[in-house]
Amino acid sequence: MPYRNGGSDPSGFDCSGFTQYVFARSGIALPRSVEEQFDQGKKVKARDLSSGDLVFFKTTSRGPSHVGIVIADDQFIHAPSSKGVVRVERLSADYWSKRFIAARRLN
Repeated sequence: MPYRNGGSDPSGFDCSGFTQYVFARSGIALPRSVEEQFDQGKKVKARDLSSGDLVFFKTTSRGPSHVGIVIADDQFIHAPSSKGVVRVERLSADYWSKRFIAARRLN
C-alpha cells in the first residue's frame, strides 16, 4: 500500500494512520497522531517486545515522530515516507535501532 501524508485508509497511509487502521480492524480505537498513540497502553521494554506492540522512533523531531507495529522477533511493519510503501523492516537495522525510543502494549 502506498504512503500518503495524512492517509488513514488502504488508498494510502502515513505511519499513525496505518497503526490506527490496523488496530481498528481488531476493535481497538487508537488516536490519530503519533504523539497521542505514544500515550496509550503501558510501557514495554525492548527486550520484552511481542507481536502487536507499538514501537516508536525519533525520526524528524524531538520525541516520537514515527510508529510501527511489531509482527515477529526483530520485525515491525510500518508506513514510512521513504520508498513510499507499507513494509516490514528489522528493529535491529542500524537506522531503526539508533532511532528507537519506546514501545507500548495496548492489551
